[in-house]
Amino acid sequence: MSAALRIPGARGAGLFDWGSGLALGTAGASAAEDHETTATEATDLVRLAAESLSFADPGDPRLPLQDLILTSTRSYHLFWLIGTVFDSRLLLHLWLDRDQANLAGARLRLQALAEELVLG
Repeated sequence: MSAALRIPGARGAGLFDWGSGLALGTAGASAAEDHETTATEATDLVRLAAESLSFADPGDPRLPLQDLILTSTRSYHLFWLIGTVFDSRLLLHLWLDRDQANLAGARLRLQALAEELVLG
């Protein structure tokens, strides 16, 4: 998680199990001032999108989404879904300060971090 905080504009990051809503690892600040609350809310959001037929990828029913981007007036929230071989669904969340971050660059770096987690 410390590597995620080196992304320009990063305020906080977390690795969550989006099946259970548990935080597996966190770094930096939490948008909700509590990493467990952030984990629960982030996984609820991702689960809702993943279970929607409108957003699902019919070619991959196990992991229907790749990533989500949520923007507000002051921040960006990037969510990268990670499939695992042990039937778990992981979610990498990055919270960015909108004034300091480059959204496209942060998304590419988050993707690389997710791939590092999978390939280890």
